Amino acid sequence: MKRRIACLLLIFAFFIRTATAEQIDTAANVVYIVDYQTGAVMLDKNADQQIEPASMSKLMTAYLLFQALKSGKVKMTDSFPVSERAWRTQGSKMFVELHNQIKVEDLLQGIIVQSGNDACVVIAEGMSGSVEAFADQENAMARQLGLTHSHFMNADGWPDPQHYSTARDLAILAHHLIAEFPEYYHYFSQIDFTYHGIKQGNRNPLLYKSVGVDGLKTGHAEGPGYGLVASGQQNGRRIIMVIQGNDSKRTRSDEAERLWDWAFRNFDNYKIVRANAPLVDAPVWLGAQPTVPLASRTDVVVTLPRGARNQVKATAVFDGPLPAPVASGREVGKLRIEAPGMAPIEVPLITVGTAQPLGTVDRILAAARHLIRG
Repeated sequence: MKRRIACLLLIFAFFIRTATAEQIDTAANVVYIVDYQTGAVMLDKNADQQIEPASMSKLMTAYLLFQALKSGKVKMTDSFPVSERAWRTQGSKMFVELHNQIKVEDLLQGIIVQSGNDACVVIAEGMSGSVEAFADQENAMARQLGLTHSHFMNADGWPDPQHYSTARDLAILAHHLIAEFPEYYHYFSQIDFTYHGIKQGNRNPLLYKSVGVDGLKTGHAEGPGYGLVASGQQNGRRIIMVIQGNDSKRTRSDEAERLWDWAFRNFDNYKIVRANAPLVDAPVWLGAQPTVPLASRTDVVVTLPRGARNQVKATAVFDGPLPAPVASGREVGKLRIEAPGMAPIEVPLITVGTAQPLGTVDRILAAARHLIRG
């Protein structure tokens, strides 16, 4: 069999436009912007640099709580007691009362909307017995989710030399929260929550700007400054953005909005291949049908700079001719897709037709013709 390569012109270009996105600079120390559907990275500034996540750590606390709620291990109507440790916890607070029993749904809103460190301690102790045991669960889950550069020492993000993450890891965690818990994700877009007579607003500045943001969490610490993990949609397309290293709330708000607008204005998603749509014909050896069409098993959607769609190149690579019989749905090769500003991707090529073998006499004749022709 010979390795066959076929270049496919997926999009007929009548003219060539600039394929690169408008460049952007930012004063933030760390920025990572990724498309939720395709995983394409639109901006990477120190995405793998170890950072102090501060209250952005509460995303992992929310993940473990959502998981317990979804499994039925914990219910929204359950109540957890407030220990002295929780009551004395410093930083942003929900203002829990010592020895009170607080419902899980109130604690959840206290964590997500009010960023309550005290609420995190109540949840950690209520679910795992202690903050330390909860941190062990966080680290086990981090490994399971592929957060390879994160380590947790507590549930609230209180500074600790051994408590760290990266922008890439936080984006991965945000993706899991959105994908796995759609029934609870709406809490991240809740504007305010009142507990014990104290009304507090959500700290996510982009929730108030009508730009499509519906989550997730801010963070602040003296050293790294102000950070944000944000996600939202425009025209059905969702992105995730992580920034850190802004010197004030105002700077974080303005810079986050500017980067958010840039990502949506300069990039878009394009469906360049439809599932099961024939792309190329593969020759069949000793088959009643001379060829069989090949296609991608799934739709292929890519994130590209606007104007780069007409520079997509697709290459079908397979071993051929395919020996008869050929069944439909058989994986026989790869479709490699390349475009400016995008890392090459490969998807399986499958047969979307069948080819029966020739009869005995026809096989002999075909083999003889092949020998004569060399």
